Amino acid sequence: MSALPPRWTMAFIIAPYDRARRGVAMVPQGREIFPLLSVKENLETGFAPLHRRDRTIPDTIFELFPVLKSMLGRRGGDLSGGQQQQLAIGRALVTRPRLLLLDEPTEGIQPSIIKDIGRAIEWLREQGTMAIVLVEQYFDFARDLADDFVVLDRGEVVVAGDRAVMARDEAEVRRHLTV
Repeated sequence: MSALPPRWTMAFIIAPYDRARRGVAMVPQGREIFPLLSVKENLETGFAPLHRRDRTIPDTIFELFPVLKSMLGRRGGDLSGGQQQQLAIGRALVTRPRLLLLDEPTEGIQPSIIKDIGRAIEWLREQGTMAIVLVEQYFDFARDLADDFVVLDRGEVVVAGDRAVMARDEAEVRRHLTV
């Protein structure tokens, strides 16, 4: 079936709802918000893996992304791309994850929103309550947020290390990111 070690193979066959219950939240590339649901309803879809007593939208989501609070009644599809990305991150955070997976959060987003998202990720990292895996092609964004990094080329690790390695080998890392 797979060349992966058994413990990794098992991780891939766990149903999405079980992953969510185990504290894994994902913000997919392309956001995948529900365009016909309101912002509030989109956020509430994150309630599914939570116990009833925990089914609230944490205030921190509105502190990280204030625009969402003012748009709770608007349909998700009516938001700009950057606002949709903030909504997708907020929806993931509603689940109170222990592991947050972010796939290309800067894709198609204007620079001011990229900075807002970067500040939110940095704040989350500083809280120390979750691990964050960031998949990103925008080098400066990833460099400024990463504690550790891995650069893949066709699925193979070509450079990896901590911040010091990234700083020392920045030219090598950038070489692998150019098209």
